Amino acid sequence: MFTIGDFARYGRVSPRMLRHYDAIGLLRPDRTDPATGYRFYGAAQLARLNRIIALKDLGFTLQQVGAVLDEQVGPEELRGMLRLRRAELADAVAAATARLAQVEARLRSIESEGHMPADDVVIKTVPAVRVAELTGTAASYEPQDIGPVIGPLYESLFPLLEGAGIRPTGPGIARYEDAPQGSPDGEGGSGSGSGSAVVVHAGVTVSAPVGPVGDTGVQVVELPPFEAATIVHRGAMDDVLPTAQTLAHWLDAHGYRSTGYAREVTLECPPDRDQWVTELQEPVAKA
Repeated sequence: MFTIGDFARYGRVSPRMLRHYDAIGLLRPDRTDPATGYRFYGAAQLARLNRIIALKDLGFTLQQVGAVLDEQVGPEELRGMLRLRRAELADAVAAATARLAQVEARLRSIESEGHMPADDVVIKTVPAVRVAELTGTAASYEPQDIGPVIGPLYESLFPLLEGAGIRPTGPGIARYEDAPQGSPDGEGGSGSGSGSAVVVHAGVTVSAPVGPVGDTGVQVVELPPFEAATIVHRGAMDDVLPTAQTLAHWLDAHGYRSTGYAREVTLECPPDRDQWVTELQEPVAKA
């Protein structure tokens, strides 16, 4: 038998918590000394304590925990519930991590205001290019919506091309356009970034014939030439915001307006994402 202090230590809980569980009938001590009122617990009661803590961490109230335990939930069912909760927590952590990355990117953009060189912007005619691409739809142009769409598209694209015997002949080219339904608030338009759905094209330069690549879902398309304001971004695309806003400031200062979403042309793509080199090609016209 263990004192309440020892049992709390083995169970990694506080004696105060054990007293509360006793008071509400969730975990009674094995024996209570009638003279002193001291509580004593058996080692076998650790199993019930483990289930209480696990179910509480799943989000159950203590009343619900008691009901679940009274129904004699087996180890397999309990493990299944814990796995589900673990997956939910992992998703929440991933989402929080992504939000933190975007906050940091926004902070870097604020800190770099007025300090990033704008003479790296070049106006040039981007020639026609042929690309093989897969297409998906993102909820918006925000990084947390684009990333989960474009990443899997690229992961699927290259194996499909290899299976079809098509080899890339140049860089990857990601491009975007408003979804057909347009902006729900009526203030959309090409490249508005207003929160409307965005069609995401994950492509790579090829020399294959224009048209569908079998039944893979890959399309080979010819992209026409266009006038572009270009700037090179060095680093992960999660950190592209300061570079993109430098380009926006340059356009405003030099009398240009954007006519669409920027293409993202991958110039260097080593395993270390912080070493990526990407050219942003913003379609422009004189304002």
